[in-house]
Amino acid sequence: MLLKSVQAGAIAAALLISPLAWAQKADSSPAKKELITRILKLQQPAIEQLTIGVLSRPINELAQKIVPALRGVPEDKREATAKAIDANLRKFMEDNGPGLVEKGQKLAPSTMGVMLDERFTEDELKQLVAWLESPVSKKFADTAPELQQAFTKKLIDDNGKQLDERFNALQQTVAKQLGLEAGPAAPAPGAKSSAPKAAAPAPKK
Repeated sequence: MLLKSVQAGAIAAALLISPLAWAQKADSSPAKKELITRILKLQQPAIEQLTIGVLSRPINELAQKIVPALRGVPEDKREATAKAIDANLRKFMEDNGPGLVEKGQKLAPSTMGVMLDERFTEDELKQLVAWLESPVSKKFADTAPELQQAFTKKLIDDNGKQLDERFNALQQTVAKQLGLEAGPAAPAPGAKSSAPKAAAPAPKK
């Protein structure tokens, strides 16, 4: 199931634009192609992050499903088991992340490049390059993760408890509908957990 999720995400990304479409745009001007190449190079960190996201998404989903299973592990072995699972998840990312990133970089021209060629004029691409290379753009890109983190933290701090209560109530309702005994509730979106979380390590250069 995990590998199918990874494959599905990779295939979806690859099929955004068919490589054949790139061949059909061979009449695009050299100047326009050069601008697109510069844009893709400037966007390389974002492309790498997107590619790693395809791999880390199913891993993170798997880590969340491990949370209730860990409750069945004897308490004296729970921490060691969690660490061992975490190590396996991290190793999976380290073993597969760099290779997928490399493949993603090769796909960029035939997907994102084609779309940029089709939807932007040469003049618009020049403006886009100027923006991406500007100090303001770079500063915004560097600040974006902190902006997202601050927003997410505040959202959870202000609503986490309420969401926990509603999520727990939902679990109890679903358990009754399935005719199951309602066990300990799994963590809601705003809850903290001791379950292993699969980090998405930055690809090794």
